[in-house]
Amino acid sequence: MVSGDTFLPYPEVKLSIVTQFYPPDYAATGQLIEELAKQLVKQGLKVRILTGQPGYAFEEDSAPNLERAGGVLIQRSCISRFWGRRIRGRVFNGLIFCFRVGLRLFRPSNRGNILLVTSEPPYLPVLGYLANLVFGVPYVCLLYDIYPDIAVELKVVPRKHWLVRLWHAINRRVWHKASRIVVLSSSMKNRLVGQCPAIADRISVIHNWSNPTQIFPIKKSENWFAQDFDLVEQFTVMYSGNLGRCHDVETIIETAQALQNETIQFVFVGNGAKRQYCMDRVKELGLRNCKFLPYQDKYCLPYSLTACDLSLVSIGQGMEGLVAPSKFYSALATGRPIAAICERHSYLRDLILEAKCGAAFEHGDCLGLAKFIRSLAANKEQTVQMGKAGRRYLQTNFTPEIIAQQYSEVFYQALFQSSEQYFYPLPTAQILK
Repeated sequence: MVSGDTFLPYPEVKLSIVTQFYPPDYAATGQLIEELAKQLVKQGLKVRILTGQPGYAFEEDSAPNLERAGGVLIQRSCISRFWGRRIRGRVFNGLIFCFRVGLRLFRPSNRGNILLVTSEPPYLPVLGYLANLVFGVPYVCLLYDIYPDIAVELKVVPRKHWLVRLWHAINRRVWHKASRIVVLSSSMKNRLVGQCPAIADRISVIHNWSNPTQIFPIKKSENWFAQDFDLVEQFTVMYSGNLGRCHDVETIIETAQALQNETIQFVFVGNGAKRQYCMDRVKELGLRNCKFLPYQDKYCLPYSLTACDLSLVSIGQGMEGLVAPSKFYSALATGRPIAAICERHSYLRDLILEAKCGAAFEHGDCLGLAKFIRSLAANKEQTVQMGKAGRRYLQTNFTPEIIAQQYSEVFYQALFQSSEQYFYPLPTAQILK
């Protein structure tokens, strides 16, 4: 460290982001990383993406191995596609991706001077740990969800299984070595601190976001998507996104059953492990107020997301703090009210209460949710006001510019902590709170 009051210019951030999914893949995590990377470039960071070829894209089976888009350098590795939709296939393909990216990190230019390692796949942060061990490069972990805890809650593996104990031990080692850890909610931070109290001061809660200039309110009467799928006249409740094992769709179906004789319809847009269950259950109950539509391409989202009067968000029983639905933020941007199905201590309840944009309900409370939907359907002014309040809340707290600044601060702080040679004054805009 330079003694006295000697200051040197703060080091240039050369950030390498490691993530398995990136556009043209439609995975939400990849699309968010793309937006974040472009914003970080605008803030002066040099950003490189280390990712794989598309695995779940709509029309494209491949993308350029090397390209620059929006100032971001993107390097894609070949991926394997064995048993692509099965859990064992995802595990195997993810391991192959980790191995191939690991080989790329042997070139200094590929790893930059700091790594952001996502939890997609969930064991990818181990690569950051190994890169730090071998090359000394600092790394930041971005945790979208927490494994193996999710697998335990879903009863995929017993809580006391040796693999669970080993995974927890590896997690603690990886987290201890990380310069910083980014999680998506306060509930998730509480989970991590409960498992590893020593890392509490290195955990930053940075929410997901939505771009209010890309997703914005559109009247259903002027929305081609709403017109094409006959969503204009009836009060429409929409669940858009992953119908996965970590989400409570059962309460939504029960609510649709409670409202089956009213002029209210439910629309499910997306796919996932529970989509077929929902379709089978709707058929079994003879419900005619439910529609199922596939995932929509990115250019359709401003229209599909606004083709409703109320947006639904859910976190499954026992999943609080393990996952954080990104659909909440795009729902805020639409200018529509939000109903969340979650546990009593969920961070979603705090956000909705602060934003005054909707209401939250416990799992199984289909009657309470049905009552809320009826009240909105009967009071258009209340619906409009809640939607506007939610959008204002997003614009104040969760835009790409605001969130990218928070990430930028984390990267500067990580570099600052890892440097033992110089003292770099943080720019005023980059002083961590």
